[in-house]
Amino acid sequence: MRSAAYLLVAVLLLLVQSNLYRVLAPLGSLVGEGLLHGVTPDLVLPLVVFLGVHEHSMTKGALLAFGIGYAKDLFSGAPIGLLTFVSVAVWWLSRIVGVRLTAQTWLTRASLGFAFTLAQGALLLVLIAVFGNDNRRPVELASVVLPHAIATGLCSPLLFRVAQRLRQGPAPVRAATEAAT
Repeated sequence: MRSAAYLLVAVLLLLVQSNLYRVLAPLGSLVGEGLLHGVTPDLVLPLVVFLGVHEHSMTKGALLAFGIGYAKDLFSGAPIGLLTFVSVAVWWLSRIVGVRLTAQTWLTRASLGFAFTLAQGALLLVLIAVFGNDNRRPVELASVVLPHAIATGLCSPLLFRVAQRLRQGPAPVRAATEAAT
């Protein structure tokens, strides 16, 4: 049941992420288009990193990262398999690093989101440069990686908290009823 909740939250976050340009476009016209170029955060990447750091089952974590990446592929219009591969790679990398790091404070959560978004961006740029047929595309996308990572890093603490609530599950109904009486 918890796995379905992770996937449902990931799909909802992808829907929010895909519509953030509607909020950022009017804001960009007020402050200048250059300042908000690439500022849309990746809202599901912190969820993948959280699964890498906190999920004990390797199979369950890899399958959830695969499902989240596949949903990203479907919503983004990217070639099927590109973001799926990158999501599983980021999950695996966060699994390795997660042994040494814990995401307990706001600063560590934000820095994890920032660092893994940079890693994801670098991996995407390399894959697009190697397998893409447009030589200018990686150069154009490189200018978006840093603002994207900053925006994701700022959103990461909130998204880690949402993932932590999903991990804990719902509060027992019996305890809430006893506390009320």
